[in-house]
Amino acid sequence: MKKSILVTVLAAALGISAQAQWHPAGDKIKTAWAEQVNPGNVLPEYPRPVMERGEWKNLNGLWNYAITERGAAPSAYEGQILVPFAVESSLSGVGKTCGPNKELWYQRTFSVPSAWRGKRVMLNFGAVDWKADVWVNDVKVGEHTGGYTPFSLDITAALAAKGDNQLVVKVWDPTDRGPQPRGKQVNRPEGIWYTAVSGIWQTVWMEPVADSHITSLRTTPDIDHNRLTVDVSTSTCCPQGVVEVKVFDGKQLVATGKGLNGQTIDIRMPADAKLWSPASPFLYSMEVVLKENGRVTDKIDSYTAMRKYSTRRDADGIVRLQLNNQDIFQFGPLDQGWWPDGLYTAPTDEALAYDVQKTKDFGFNMIRKHVKVEPARWYTHCDQIGMIVWQDMPSGDREPEWQMYNYFTGSELNRSEESEYHYRKEWKEIMDCLYNYPCIGVWIPFNERWGQFKTEEIVAWTKKHDPSRLVNPASGGNHFPCGDILDLHHYPNPSLDFYDAGRATVLGEYGGIGMALEGHLWEPNHNWGYVKFNTPEEVTKEYVDYANQLYRLIPRGFSAAVYTQTTDVEMEVNGLMTYDRKVIKVNEEKVKAINTQICNSLKK
Repeated sequence: MKKSILVTVLAAALGISAQAQWHPAGDKIKTAWAEQVNPGNVLPEYPRPVMERGEWKNLNGLWNYAITERGAAPSAYEGQILVPFAVESSLSGVGKTCGPNKELWYQRTFSVPSAWRGKRVMLNFGAVDWKADVWVNDVKVGEHTGGYTPFSLDITAALAAKGDNQLVVKVWDPTDRGPQPRGKQVNRPEGIWYTAVSGIWQTVWMEPVADSHITSLRTTPDIDHNRLTVDVSTSTCCPQGVVEVKVFDGKQLVATGKGLNGQTIDIRMPADAKLWSPASPFLYSMEVVLKENGRVTDKIDSYTAMRKYSTRRDADGIVRLQLNNQDIFQFGPLDQGWWPDGLYTAPTDEALAYDVQKTKDFGFNMIRKHVKVEPARWYTHCDQIGMIVWQDMPSGDREPEWQMYNYFTGSELNRSEESEYHYRKEWKEIMDCLYNYPCIGVWIPFNERWGQFKTEEIVAWTKKHDPSRLVNPASGGNHFPCGDILDLHHYPNPSLDFYDAGRATVLGEYGGIGMALEGHLWEPNHNWGYVKFNTPEEVTKEYVDYANQLYRLIPRGFSAAVYTQTTDVEMEVNGLMTYDRKVIKVNEEKVKAINTQICNSLKK
């Protein structure tokens, strides 16, 4: 008991000490959660809920940092940065830009718990934008490119025999000066283009594993045949390895499966298996164990859901989206996932969940995650709260010509070999790392015509890589007769200007009703919306008017719609909420009523 109290007191003291050394940078608006950020305990939740281990160590917190000319190592560190907030953000405590000619360096020491002795130690990064090189005790342990996907490094061989270890990370991020996927980041923000996000922006952590351990899971539900298949990848492949999977409804064991290492495990689910939907987001918990010669070498806690995304033609000949073999009108906001204090990174896990919950409160059943990939916990919140997700590939490269309301007849973008490589690498990594989240129903390889290239080939590849989900080839982009969806953009009001009888026709963006609210603005001037009003009453009236127009277009052919947008973002004031999330800019009750009517429009 005395030891436990001492540890608690020491942890509190360290937190107070860290707090004294750190404060947010700049004078921009902030969310209420910014005040809850404690440098001694930053984002303490386990960061990978679909593949969770019991033992782990969080490396978030204050690290040393330096910004140098590209190619030059730092002679000294400039100060401290709060990981995992991007260097440009307020919550990093730095608030500086890097640019394509600079490199960002991180340094800290860490210890390995004595209980991990004899095990392999994995160093995990949730996401680093964009190119990361990593050293432990001056030994290079790995590198990674891609700003939106996680990576893991086995650092065991580089660890010191005793005492502390030194961790150094170097990051280069050209933002809009390079061909890599970058979403809406630019070096000179304006309009719909936002502040660059460089460096570590998701949790960094370590965990111990055995030589033989699980490296990834791939769970696929099949509600038509009452099956769940589980593919498990491991660090080694030996004939003595056996994988065991247990599926639970709460604490009750409902299904099991076993297979040799490397084999697909086919699990028969209960005849009355519970299906996941926004109305009933039921999740089965899952335990995956790897054994060698009867001895457990790894154990993973996970979860899964029984659900199915598909399309079908209704009695009027209109192709409708379906969930669990039932027509569903999918309706939700364009969600860009930006924060005034953390940029790409929410200040706390509570903040991360807030946007999802408010979307549900507004009466929506879907979110379009716009040219950004979120931390894994965001998708778990969607799974738990019950929100279908349309996942964009973050944009990059140049824009070819645009033909919005007919099939494309021009020349597609000719990407360089380097640009195409980075696109394909990161899109595959995104699909792989998000595959197990039940909420994701639609993949969107391109937004509008931003970097759009080889559309039919990319769509076929996406569909082959994940046949369990629908593919929306180019939301509002140059249209080709491929994939499952034709997606139109029309601002500000809904309009059905193009229709495809062979695929689901959706309104991928509309709305953009703006209101600049003093005291909650990123910039005092230069704010914009597609249309602008001065009061919540005016915004609500216009929102309901557009929603009624949309409702009347559903029998004519629309099968889903996306309203722009969840929150204001920097100089965009088109949000249902202000950028700092402190004010809801509409009458929530009236918005929920019409949204619910739209979401239920295809129910029988």
